[in-house]
Amino acid sequence: MDQALAQNLTAWRRHLHAHPGLTLNEGATAAFVAARLREMGVEVTEGVGGHGVVGTIRRGGNRSVGLRGDMDALPIQELNPDLPHRSTIPGVMHACGHDGHTTALLGAAALLAADKGWAGTVQLIFQPAEEGGGGARAMIADGLFSRFPMERIFGWHNWPGLEAGTVAVHERAVMAAGARFEIAFEGHAGHAALPHLTRDPMLGAGHCIVALQSIVARNVDPMQAGVVSVTVAEAGSAQNQIANRAVLRGTARWLSDETGAAIEAEHAPGGRGHCRGLRAAGRGGVQGRRPGHRQPSSRARTGGSSSRRRDRGAA
Repeated sequence: MDQALAQNLTAWRRHLHAHPGLTLNEGATAAFVAARLREMGVEVTEGVGGHGVVGTIRRGGNRSVGLRGDMDALPIQELNPDLPHRSTIPGVMHACGHDGHTTALLGAAALLAADKGWAGTVQLIFQPAEEGGGGARAMIADGLFSRFPMERIFGWHNWPGLEAGTVAVHERAVMAAGARFEIAFEGHAGHAALPHLTRDPMLGAGHCIVALQSIVARNVDPMQAGVVSVTVAEAGSAQNQIANRAVLRGTARWLSDETGAAIEAEHAPGGRGHCRGLRAAGRGGVQGRRPGHRQPSSRARTGGSSSRRRDRGAA
């Protein structure tokens, strides 16, 4: 790679990392992307499905493909005090590597724009709101595929566990389907010294956490892939008080419709079943599906390098 381009990519990635845009608030990132594309002489369309940006490079011919990268960051406080390009936005961080994805797609744009030895059209799709904000759906609804025709679309996701310069490919599914869930437990508050006069929602929530882990272990075919993770538990604010309400939130992911149906079917019964025996009322369920991520399974060595991230968070 040209040394000047490599230096630009490093500077761009660090700028994006220092100035992350939360889901549905990627305006500054989109403007940065559009400016860099125009500097390369690439045709730019902004505001596609919100903050989406599409760059178009034409070289004649009748073939067309799309290259896609996402731009949004996560609501996470960065704890890298010694990193010069750490996030300058409190509570927002590129913990899933979308700054790297955006930079990689800008790099692809630069290489393609400078290379006259190919024919066809490449659509460079910079997607906002990947982290549960429906950005892909919004771009499609705004006529992505009719306004920017393409036969195929390609994307990738960074994976810090791979050795630098390694690309992983798959024979089967790569990106899992996913959903977020919430289960609320309603009880009766009271003093912690008098639990018999209360209905403790934390007890039901605790049992439910264990039960949720059995969904995949005992309800999904062992030859199929699925995962259920409880990532948030909220209840009360005083150490000597039993709360009147507890809430569990998390995500589920799967690689087949059958596995997804099994996971979804078990969520609500698990919460209600544990509440019945513990005198608390439980309700909840799956909130909506979205793409997730799956660890690569096969590897191929390539030239060049890939970024390693110590600061990667869960998607």
